[in-house]
Formats: sequence, structure tokens, C-alpha cells
Amino acid sequence: MEEVVIVGAGIAGLATAVALKKVGVRALVLERSEELRTTGAALGLFANAWVALDALGVSDKLAALYAPLKRGYITDVKTKSIQEVHYPGNRNGAQPRAVHRKVLLEVLAEELPPNSIRFSSKITSIETQVEDGLSICIVMLDDGTIIKSKVVIGCDGVHSIVARWLGLRPPVHSGRSAVRGLSVFPKGHGFDHGHALQQFVDVGKRAGFIALNDKELYWFFVATCPPKGVEKGADPEIIQRKVMENLAKDFPPVYLDVVKHSDLSSLTWAPLMFRYPWDILFGNLVRSNVTVAGDAMHPMTPDLGQGGCSALEDAVALGRHLGNSIAEHGKLWAPLAIEGYAKERRWRVATLITASYLSGWVQQDGSSRFMRFLRDVFYGLLLGRVVKGITEYDCGKLHGVSSLP
Repeated sequence: MEEVVIVGAGIAGLATAVALKKVGVRALVLERSEELRTTGAALGLFANAWVALDALGVSDKLAALYAPLKRGYITDVKTKSIQEVHYPGNRNGAQPRAVHRKVLLEVLAEELPPNSIRFSSKITSIETQVEDGLSICIVMLDDGTIIKSKVVIGCDGVHSIVARWLGLRPPVHSGRSAVRGLSVFPKGHGFDHGHALQQFVDVGKRAGFIALNDKELYWFFVATCPPKGVEKGADPEIIQRKVMENLAKDFPPVYLDVVKHSDLSSLTWAPLMFRYPWDILFGNLVRSNVTVAGDAMHPMTPDLGQGGCSALEDAVALGRHLGNSIAEHGKLWAPLAIEGYAKERRWRVATLITASYLSGWVQQDGSSRFMRFLRDVFYGLLLGRVVKGITEYDCGKLHGVSSLP
């Protein structure tokens, strides 16, 4: 009998396990892959994410490796006009940074007790039953293993098995796709290390890059349609060539040079999915002692950089509610804690999904004068305020000292 089973060792899964350890709850993390997943190369973590990382006790380790992001430049590919956006820290001094996804996962995993993560563990089904008056979750794996747990938290991504079991409607395609990768410059790339995000916008297209350190850059390309001949899992060389020779051929040479220096093993293409916000507001986020977090709950487009940030918020919120239930009842009393977590997160993540989708629509769609005017207004007046409002969010702290080794 496990206290908590977490399905998925991505950002949400590992962060949730760390949060639970902080409040004295041991969790078993089931990961279908053979090792930590590093798809996505890197991600931006805004001030709200660093508040969560501070609550998890790992912010100092990561902040020491990456310089803060202070501003961004957005170039209109057609008109060549450039607008500057500032990314200030929050009231507590937390500042945004871009980090390697792999490093973030490793830092979180290092916080967990030995054998907390079980790799090559693919769940096939979930059931619940009542034992001694308590609801018990039963997780079945593809190798025949059966695991009982008081709580199950699905952190198993966009196509979550746990979300499906809860009855949540599947995510939908946003109509856009994204290519992501890391570029390596052995002699140094010469860009301002970490201080600026460069973005380039055209009709139906948006791209950008940011320095992770002196030799590595993270880059992305988002388009309203997938490049012809490129499917999920396509040859990285084909992906790179399609971006350089077709999709981004009119983009500035500085961006094309970044793509040219790609580490091909890091290149990925994927459709951008999201869950309708009303499915979050009115759908079943909880059933018995089962819930979801991260992309399993709220997949969203990446236009405001809040996917990973909100997953970290989820983790702290879960740890706080479950920890408070122990403080109040003297033991893990899951039903009210899980319900409280879902109630707290519904409006926050529904708002993030909506804001991210609208941001992407304004930034990329349409070539009419009205849409260009709307983009200018959005960049010049609204984007900074929207980002500031979202990143000022404080997910709270974790109370209690871990008794786990």
C-alpha cells in the first residue's frame, strides 16, 4: 500500500513528489520511459515558477546556473519594426530565466529518496474500491503489477490516461505546430547571455531564441500548419531543412544561423494542443482520491510560457493541501485535500489557457490592417501587463518539515 502514486516523471510529477516529501508524505513515481524524459530541450520559467521552486527548496540550485531574463525584442518580419518588452521580477525579487528541461528534472529528482521513481512502468488501468470504509485506488501496470494507493495523481501529459479515467474530454488541436531545439556554438554564440529573448513574428508564424549559457541557445518555431513532409518523430535533418529552406526562409539571417547550429538530437516537432477552459471549470478534476496536474490537467499553447510554470504551481498547491490535511487530522485525509486543490486551481489554469490561446492568435494570425494594429497595441501596451499580471501569482509555501530520508 502506497501513500501516493504519481503517474509520470515530468516536471509536474517530480515537483509534486518533492512537494509531498516536504510535508512528510512519501510518493512513488511511475514513469513509462526508461529514464527521465527530456523532450522540449528547454523552457522559460517566469517569476511565478521561481516562487514555486523556492517553496520546493531548489530555486538556488537553478538560479546559480542561469542568468535572469530582463527584456525581449519582437521583430516584425515584414516591416522590420522592433518592439522592446521588459520582464521585471516580482515584488519579492524573483526573476524569469530560461533553463534546460533536463537540468530542471535532474535537480528535482535529486531531492527525492532512493527508489522513489520506478522507470519502465506503464499504467494500463485504474480502479477504486472501498477497504475498511476508505476509498483505495488500484493501479495496474502493463507487466501485470498491481499497486494499491490512498491517492493517485496523474502527471502523465497531454494524452493522460488518468485524465481519461476521470472523464475529462481530450485536448484539442490549436491549429498550430511547434519545432523546438538547442543550438550549440563551441566557440561561443556572442549573444547577451540570458538577458534578452529575441522573437520574430510573421503572418501565421512566430519564432525566437534565447541564450541558456555562453555556448547554447534554445530556439523555437511556431506555425499555423505543420511543414509538409514533417510528421511527429520525423528525421531531425528534415525538420531543420524545412524550417531553414521553407518556413523561415524570409526570417532574419541571425535566426537562420541559430537554426543551422542545431544539435539535431534535440529537435522535435509536435502539434500544439490545449484543453478547453470550460472543461477545466466544469469537468471532473477529482474522482474518489484521484486527480491530475500539469499537462494532464491543463495543456495549453506556449505563447505566454506558462506550461511548466503552472505545473510547478500545481505541485506546491497539492503539497500544501495534502500537508494541511495531515496537520489537521493527524494522518493523510485525501478527499477534502484533493477537492480543495482542484477548487483552487480551476480558475487559475482556465485563465492561463485562455490568455495563452488569445496571445498566440493576436501574435500570429491575420495580415489585415486591423490585425496588424491589434498586434502593435498588444505588443506595445498589453503584453507586458498581461505577463506581469500572470507572473505576480504566488502559489504559497509548504509548511512542515520532511521526516523522509
